[in-house]
Amino acid sequence: MSRRQLFGSLCAMVFLVNLARVIFAPLLQPVAADLGVTTASLGVVTSAAWLGSAAPRLPTGYLLTRVPRHYVVAATGGLLVGTSILTALSQSVLQLALGASLMGVSSGMYFTAANPLVSELFPDRVGTVIGVHGMSSQVGAAVAPLVVSAVLFVSDWRTTFLCIGAIAAVTTVAFVLMAGRMRLPDAGSEDRDLFAAIRAQWATVLTGIVLLGASGFLWNGLFNLFGDYLEVAKGIDPGTGRLLLSVMFAAGLPAFLITGQLADRVPNVPLLIALIACFACSVFVLTVVESVVAITAVSLFVGYFAHSLYPAVDTYLLASLPDHHRASAYAMYSAIMSLTQSLGSGVVGILVTRGGNYTLIFQVLAVTVGVLVAGMFVLYRFDKLPAGGEPGTIA
Repeated sequence: MSRRQLFGSLCAMVFLVNLARVIFAPLLQPVAADLGVTTASLGVVTSAAWLGSAAPRLPTGYLLTRVPRHYVVAATGGLLVGTSILTALSQSVLQLALGASLMGVSSGMYFTAANPLVSELFPDRVGTVIGVHGMSSQVGAAVAPLVVSAVLFVSDWRTTFLCIGAIAAVTTVAFVLMAGRMRLPDAGSEDRDLFAAIRAQWATVLTGIVLLGASGFLWNGLFNLFGDYLEVAKGIDPGTGRLLLSVMFAAGLPAFLITGQLADRVPNVPLLIALIACFACSVFVLTVVESVVAITAVSLFVGYFAHSLYPAVDTYLLASLPDHHRASAYAMYSAIMSLTQSLGSGVVGILVTRGGNYTLIFQVLAVTVGVLVAGMFVLYRFDKLPAGGEPGTIA
């Protein structure tokens, strides 16, 4: 059994765990109609999925100091099967939020364990394989609105979660069989002290959190409520809104692949700063344009730059963190960053339900991200940010 085959099974799993995490965004409007609530009020459900994704990351980091990475990856698949069925049975907003948070837990555990494993399977081209793995994840996001539309055509929203659970069961069994037949890298065998790793690598971890935390908060609030935003602020019907969301997610496919390869060739910090600046500007422009054609075009840019951030920051961290600290320090970054971004849709949803204006909210957030990245650029020019490792290799 080759590393390429195991990597292929990981790509299949990441497709599913990300689909489970983002599937709530295109489902908000039909779920709201079924449960008799407003769409904006369901922002707490999407936030629950992302909070769930954030919650287990640090505990998973500790678990990885005791348990091999592939054991944890397999456990996340089993968890996704059970929580998908539970979510399909939800009868209230509270139950749906609980199901969403538990589905998020499976994704959070997966990314914390799988990303270091992927980088260690191919240590000479970290950015490229992180990009391909991320692109596989993004396929799940890109097809989520289309999957929802197809399922709603023949059944109701609950069937979506039953399908995810069934496919996750098959994929997890395939991964377990493959992992059991090959010798896996032991690069993390000396990573046995979570807090020592955090103390040693705090500057690199903090840089990653600051660079992605604010922009992730904006991105989470935007894409989870994108359909309602387009309907309320732009007068676009829900069906077209789901299609535009799919377009925005689809832009992430080349973003992961191209940026992953680029991160293997250029210094990662200036790359990240440039990407965040472009993302903030594109979101601001999105709030200004009005025609469907213009919104579609700008949505492509928003999706491209937003998704480019993830392979860039993962490469920055995983390539610069040493073997004996990689999983633990990455878990700390992942936990805090995910918690920060997970609050985006909930905060935006609450502000809107209390009379806030979508356009103004997104404009203020975009300007805030722009000011923050300008400050990070100044720090970089004065050599106050960790530069990261050599592009293309792990420390």
